[in-house]
Amino acid sequence: MKILITGGLGFIGSNFIRFALAKYSHMKIVNLDKQTYASTAVTLKDISKNKRYAYIKGDICDSKKVTEAMCGCDAVINFAAETHVDRSINYAGAFLKTNITGVQVLMDAARKLKVKRFIQIGTDEVYGSRLKGSFTETDSLMPNSPYSASKAAADLLVRSYCETYDFPAIITRSSNNFGPFQFPEKVIPLFVTNLIENKKIPLYGDGKNVRDWIYVLDNCRGIDCVLNKGKIGEIYNIAAGNEINNIQLTKAILKALNKKKDSIEYVKDRLGHDRRYSIDIKKIKKLGFSSVFGFDEALDGTIEWYKDNKKWWKKLKKRS
Repeated sequence: MKILITGGLGFIGSNFIRFALAKYSHMKIVNLDKQTYASTAVTLKDISKNKRYAYIKGDICDSKKVTEAMCGCDAVINFAAETHVDRSINYAGAFLKTNITGVQVLMDAARKLKVKRFIQIGTDEVYGSRLKGSFTETDSLMPNSPYSASKAAADLLVRSYCETYDFPAIITRSSNNFGPFQFPEKVIPLFVTNLIENKKIPLYGDGKNVRDWIYVLDNCRGIDCVLNKGKIGEIYNIAAGNEINNIQLTKAILKALNKKKDSIEYVKDRLGHDRRYSIDIKKIKKLGFSSVFGFDEALDGTIEWYKDNKKWWKKLKKRS
């Protein structure tokens, strides 16, 4: 099988590429990545000479480049996206272009080239906030930020292609990912790297916003499960059941790095900040998926990775 991975130099995409190349001895992967501020070729330097891996620099909004990269591929997994909520609040334009128009360009090329399976990587943020219970795949979408609105629009566009063109797409929506190679503007790597540099860590509002965390390799396993067993036209939530609020998360990171509470700097809450995310994963469990990484152990391993890879993230922090 030959797969096009878009956004493969980013956090989840790069982890999936490593995962897939290790699991499947005959799989070939083409990586199309624009190399924005949040990605760098250094991330996959260790596999750059693998004969089953090829990298093409390009934008998913560029139909010519997309067609070139997709030619001969059996499947497409679209990880490419603008993802940082704060940046979307400050400037939504880039999010609408990449997260909506880019998906349309990819699907049009996939239709033309008769790709057999198209996986759109989504997010639980499209559902909005929920104080009790968990969202299922059939719940209404109520996004509360320009970022999540752009991802919701992409999901609806994918659905429309499935219905209109019998397009072979599947959507995944995962909870908050963490792990190695995550750009240090997201909360866990930001807090860890700031503390390593003896800087304050900015905690929004009262710190009681709840997120369900999943280790990135568990999400990769879930995506792989959907790629192989998922039903065309369906949506699958992927989560691990690790719901904690931001204060609890912060305390765990402080403890792991032997830092005191005075490292916390409470800052004005984010505009439209969702209070709690929670998604039901009964549907993907029926495909045989379950998470294997415990939260505490995975968090400790992630923190150690950032301690051991300062050269990688220091350059990215300066760039951003």
